[in-house]
Amino acid sequence: MKTLALSTMFAQQPRFADGAAFARFAAEAGFDAIEISHSTPAEKIAAIRDAMLLPITAVHQPAPYEKLPNGRGNGSLNLAGLEEDERAAAVAAAFRSIRLAAEVGAHRVVVHLGHVGSPGEQFEEELALRRAFDSGERSGPRIEALRAALIQRRASLAEPHLAAARRSLGELVAAARPHGIAIGIENRYHYHEIPHPAEYEVVLDGFDLSEAGYWHDVGHAEVLHRLGLIDRLEWLGRWASRCIGAHLHDVNGIGDHRAPGDGDVSWEYIVRGIGHLESFTLEINQHQPDERVRCARQFLSSLGLV
Repeated sequence: MKTLALSTMFAQQPRFADGAAFARFAAEAGFDAIEISHSTPAEKIAAIRDAMLLPITAVHQPAPYEKLPNGRGNGSLNLAGLEEDERAAAVAAAFRSIRLAAEVGAHRVVVHLGHVGSPGEQFEEELALRRAFDSGERSGPRIEALRAALIQRRASLAEPHLAAARRSLGELVAAARPHGIAIGIENRYHYHEIPHPAEYEVVLDGFDLSEAGYWHDVGHAEVLHRLGLIDRLEWLGRWASRCIGAHLHDVNGIGDHRAPGDGDVSWEYIVRGIGHLESFTLEINQHQPDERVRCARQFLSSLGLV
């Protein structure tokens, strides 16, 4: 039987301020394990551990959550940053996630490998595409022009950021290797983030599956597909053989992190691409109703995935 973990993304609600309450919910809902999300503070993680109800199978960098001196969360740190101080701070935060994984006996650390552009920057072309999608504007000359400008802008800036990301990954692998922890490089939600499908060739070159692999996020792939930016089939089409983990959630429009079955994702290609995995994580946001979370295993079982 496959192991099904629930991410502490769902724990971002007042009733789960005590991590033990979340651990009880996950156990009673039929989950086999917990994944620690990057949104989770140290106190909540400690309470989950002390409850001793479910194992922790993965840690999502940069857990535990910490607020930086600039007021932003440590998730804003960029492993692909061009300023060495910024990149080093991101690596240091990821090291804490690796140490946490080693302490709790988890063998996977999920990593956001960074993004192209300045710290905190989001590309306005993509933001315009997302607003247009939500308003019902999905095609036409303006949409094509926004896509073309976004693609060109990222391509013109990507190379040095990709090199910095590769350097950061090498440092993370070196830190994780003695603990038997593999780094899962997640496909990302925004187009300016790293890596794109072709970029995994550079990112993963020279590492074996015990060190680093592809981590498939169902919703992220679906959203970029719906925006007309990256075909959803490219990710698993190229990297299924190097996939070491997956975040499962559904999508409505371009809103993701819904419980599997509460959206309109086409799951057939996903089942083919990740069916070899022994465990999965449900990464469901805190706004989903409990019943949807509880029914997720039954839905995934109907697909033949668990």
